[in-house]
Formats: sequence, C-alpha cells, structure tokens
Amino acid sequence: MFDKILIANRGEIALRVVRACREMGIHSVAVHSTADADAMHVRMADEAICIGPPSSTNSYLNFPAIISACEITGAQAIHPGYGFLSENAAFVQVVEDHGLTFIGPTAEHIRIMGDKITAKDTMRALGVPCVPGSEGGVPTLQDAQRVGEEVGYPVIIKATAGGGGRGMKVAQTAADMEKAFLSARQEAKAAFGNDEVYIEKYLTTPRHIEIQVFGDGKGNAVHLGERDCSLQRRHQKVLEEAPGPAITPELRARIGKVCADAVAQINYIGAGTIEFLFENDEFYFIEMNTRLQVEHPVTEAIFGVDLVREQINVAAGLPMSFSQDDLTINGHSIEVRINAEKLPHFQPSPGTISQYHAPGGLGVRIDSALYQGYRIPPYYDSLIGKLIVHGRDRPEALARLSRALGELIIDGVDTTVPLFDALLAEEDIQTGNYNIHWLEHWLETHLG
Repeated sequence: MFDKILIANRGEIALRVVRACREMGIHSVAVHSTADADAMHVRMADEAICIGPPSSTNSYLNFPAIISACEITGAQAIHPGYGFLSENAAFVQVVEDHGLTFIGPTAEHIRIMGDKITAKDTMRALGVPCVPGSEGGVPTLQDAQRVGEEVGYPVIIKATAGGGGRGMKVAQTAADMEKAFLSARQEAKAAFGNDEVYIEKYLTTPRHIEIQVFGDGKGNAVHLGERDCSLQRRHQKVLEEAPGPAITPELRARIGKVCADAVAQINYIGAGTIEFLFENDEFYFIEMNTRLQVEHPVTEAIFGVDLVREQINVAAGLPMSFSQDDLTINGHSIEVRINAEKLPHFQPSPGTISQYHAPGGLGVRIDSALYQGYRIPPYYDSLIGKLIVHGRDRPEALARLSRALGELIIDGVDTTVPLFDALLAEEDIQTGNYNIHWLEHWLETHLG
C-alpha cells in the first residue's frame, strides 16, 4: 500500500480523496494554485504545496509542477479526481515514466475511450450496443448527407474529441445538414483543435443512463448498477439518481453484465462509467468516462461502498473488496449539483461566503469545500457542492432532499439551490417521468 498520495485536483473532490486517505492511514498531499491557498482541501491534507498561479494551465494542468511536487514530498501515487488531468493519457504516461502510480486506468485505455470513434468501435467489438451511425469520421458534407440518408433523420453531428456538449449539432432534416455539419466542425476546431466529426441517429426522447463499472486490471470486473443523469442543461448534468426510475431489475442485470464483461476483457483497472442513451427499453452506447464521476456518491449510497478507497486499493495491486454477488441495491439516492451561479441565466457568481450551514440528519451527505469566509475564486468551475440524499425508496429520498435543501444556507453568492426547490414541485420529477430534453424545455418555460 502507498504511504503517501498526491491529489492533483481541488475543491470538493480533492477533499473527498483526502478523507479516504485519512481513513486508510495514508498521508495526503494537496497541491494548489495561489488562488486556492486558503482552500479547504489545502487545510485538511497532511501536506500542501503551491504549484503555480491561478490559471489552471499554469497550475492544475502543469505536468512538471505536479511531478516536482511528488518528488519534493515523496508521494508515490497521484489521484487525479475528475476533470483536469483525470483523462489525460499523456499525463498518465509521464507519471509512469517517473516511477509513480496513477490511480486510475492505463494511458492506453484513456486514449482508446478519449476518441469517440475509437471508443465506439471498441465497444461494438466487445458486444456493447451502439447508436446507429457513421463508421468512423465523416470528412465531407457529401459524406454527411449520405450518412444522414442511410441512418434516417434526425441525426446528430458530434466532435470525435468532444465533451461538455461542444461540437454537437442536430440536423432535423436533410435541409438542415449543411449548416449543422459546418457549424459542428467549426466549433470542434475552436474547442479541441480537431474538426473531425461523426454522425449518429438522434434519439428523440431518450434518457441518459450510465453504468458504473469497476475493474482490477487483471481481468476481473463488476458493475454497480446505473445512474439516471437525464436532467441536463446544455449537456451538463444537474441532478442524478440511482437506481434509474425507468430501469427494471431485468434491464439492469442485462446491460450491467454486458458492461462488466466488456471492461473485464480489456483488463480495465479502477472506476469507469459507460454512458448510454436509453429509449424503448434499448441501450445505445455514447461514451465511456475513464475516471471517477462527479455523481459517484449516489452509487456509494445504494451499495454501501467507498469507490475512492477501492480505486486506491486496486492501484496498489490489491484485489477488489467485493464481487458481483456481494453488490445488492439498498434504497434510492439522489444528488443535486450546487453551483455558484445566478439564475435565471446561470452566470458565474464568485465571491465570499458570508454564512454557511450544511444540512444533516439521517441519509443526508454534502460533499463541499465551502466554509464561512471562504472566497470562491473566479478561475474555475462553478460547482461548489453536491447534496446527496439516501432513502428506503424514491419517495423518501425526494422528501429528504426537499428537507435538506430547506436546511442548507449559503449566503454571500448566488446559487442554483432555488432551481431544485422549483423542480421538486413538478409532477414529472416526483414521478420520474423525464428525459434528456425535459429540463431544457422546462427552463425555457419557467426561466425564459
């Protein structure tokens, strides 16, 4: 086992890893920019080291600074959290070249899954169902038009190197193809430096369902059920729950086994999430995230496992602490992402927290690095906390979420908490009758 782990991240996820290390008796090292000198993860870690100025390019994305921090502190392994360098194959290679352990998958698996076309081809070969679409990239408008006719409209054009909804355009009819195709390529080039796109059938009312998988790197893997992440704004998740309201035990067992078998075949190590669009009881692969997800706590809640602890164990060469037969769903869990943003237009709202009170009680967890007097810097993502609730069933979880939101106090900045109060009053949310387009339509109607 490792004696010391460096956490190459910030905010609530860095604090989450610090806590796991503390429970395991492992010393933790926090890295931080000058803007995060007073951050909670810096205060809570056993050691802290500054790696650069506020810009993430010069700090949290700075390979040499992070490797140097390991050498200075004697850290043997690096936990990347999510975002930043968590899916950067080049960084993983550098970590390994310096004799350190990356707590996550191999550089090869990150590369395979980081390119949407390669990922789709790989998953199809492993028996995972995929959305009908182009075989590889679509280089010209004429090719795009041909694929559109073959697949049938509507279709969606996606950047092969895409993420976060960038480089994605929908062509509802053949007449829309030229504008959508050229726009997607232009946006992809600007966002990722790569204008290659591919085309898929556009499903009209799907849910976004993701399967949590975990492997030991030695051909053993399990699935930990699904999360429904359909409530999204601009392709960014807002609320997640597990298990999914529309997924039956039979569907879960079927797709779960397919996913676990797939990652076992490639000797995948650590946590990963295979994401699907789900419509008419069918699953269609869209991408795999080769890291811990923001919404991992809902899975932890219903299975009673610590995914970060498990990541550390398998990275150190230890076996997984559970088998598929050990994993039984207990109750229902919901997570809401709390951002420092001003409604109704979701503008970032950095500033100083004048008052903070976290909710508590049975079945309530909040993952946040906030404290009274903390200054939220303007340089990073606006996520400031995740409120997670767990109940014996979905109605109890919803009631608990409403109660916990009522207890939560965050003063000094605007937040998205009022959005969740409003959503919980909607019948479709209470019944679980929503899809990936529901929230966008609701926001247009209620927030303009």
